[in-house]
Amino acid sequence: MYLRLGGYDAIAAATDEFIGRLATDGQTQKFFVGFSIDSKTRIRQLVVELICKATGGPCAYIGRDMKTAHAGAGITKADWDRSLAIFGEVLNKFKVPEQEHKDLAAILGPREKDIVQQ
Repeated sequence: MYLRLGGYDAIAAATDEFIGRLATDGQTQKFFVGFSIDSKTRIRQLVVELICKATGGPCAYIGRDMKTAHAGAGITKADWDRSLAIFGEVLNKFKVPEQEHKDLAAILGPREKDIVQQ
């Protein structure tokens, strides 16, 4: 899957777009308020590493588990759904084939139970 997505550089480019959209979207931007540029860069890198590792790439994810990382953020089902919609838009922008959309959803979708709190 990692190679089908285009490898590290493609994952990093899509992550940059995804994080950028989340940070400026009317519904999800609240989760990025108060973070320094350095903290936002760290979040970005952790997302790259998470996707890289989850798709079979050579990266090591050294971040916290999803439940711990998102505890107290107050992420709702509506916020989760909005982030998935944005992620889908990003995949479309980068012309990621439909099968890879489905495969990514199968990999990332189960994390909802650890991220959504309300």
